[in-house]
Amino acid sequence: MLSNVDRTLVDDLTGGPSYAQRRALAKIITLLESTRLDHRHRADDVLNTLLPKTGNSFRLGISGVPGVGKSTLIETLGLYLIEQGHRVAVLAIDPSSSLSGGSILGDKTRMERLSVLDNAFIRPSPSSGTLGGVAEKTREAMLVAEAAGFDVIIVETVGVGQSEIAVAGMTDLFLLLQLPNAGDDLQAIKKGVMELADLIVINKADIDMDAAMRAQLFISSSLRLLGFQGNPDHASHDQAFWHPTVMTMSALQGQGIPELWEKICHFQTIQQANGQLQSRRQQQSGAWMWDRIDAGLKNAFRNHPEVQKLLPSFIAQVNQGTMASSVAARRLLEAMGHEFF
Repeated sequence: MLSNVDRTLVDDLTGGPSYAQRRALAKIITLLESTRLDHRHRADDVLNTLLPKTGNSFRLGISGVPGVGKSTLIETLGLYLIEQGHRVAVLAIDPSSSLSGGSILGDKTRMERLSVLDNAFIRPSPSSGTLGGVAEKTREAMLVAEAAGFDVIIVETVGVGQSEIAVAGMTDLFLLLQLPNAGDDLQAIKKGVMELADLIVINKADIDMDAAMRAQLFISSSLRLLGFQGNPDHASHDQAFWHPTVMTMSALQGQGIPELWEKICHFQTIQQANGQLQSRRQQQSGAWMWDRIDAGLKNAFRNHPEVQKLLPSFIAQVNQGTMASSVAARRLLEAMGHEFF
């Protein structure tokens, strides 16, 4: 049951004026990110209350190596979308400082034109060491932004390690940014990443158009090969399904932004028509439930009093080579009153 404070936040979020809505959105996301147990219970109630108002946005995930121009693309695209009448929320996930725990890159300061607009909301959040470079509460924050009426949600991730897997697992379309002249042939055979991408954009094409075109050809060829190997819909060129494509653009110059959004809209139309969009969201929701169960069990294990009592001694014995790691793990799990393996 919602408290009076939380009820006011929900009312401001869903029906208040712009300034009150943005403030409520920021406060609710802060509540979601809190580690306090009473805050978690409040956040659960707020999230369940807002759930009927969610699901009406398009969720766009953007990833790429540092320096590829993710923030520039997001700001340019966001400005264009707002001109078209959309409301844009950006959840920018930064690497965390090992000292302060805060965001290192500060995306909001790098999107200064977009951040001041009423129809835009930018929330930088530290990844805080979360596997995959995605903040733990990104999915919940996305739902809250949808309840606030933002119809385009952009999730920007760190762009290293497993961040591509994480963002692809929570969005409708995964856009991978690439650079020209960055080892095009090697980029093209990074099968694990390419298989995830729905749309690949070669950014900074204004620097060297010939290099951008070469990169587009290399990656397009690799996508066709991957289609024949793994996805029969891609291989058969069935027009009822989306086929991952490659395009070039310059986010800094604003070149290719309308064409990019046209492709994104075409993707949405196809995925809605063949039922893949709804199916994808259902699979993501189920996967996220199990992710949170795994995280909750791990947290419960670490905080169990018997485990806390035994853990320092067992760690010391494992480090000294007097106890096998598997034996230590089994005995610690048994200390919780369960037999696992």
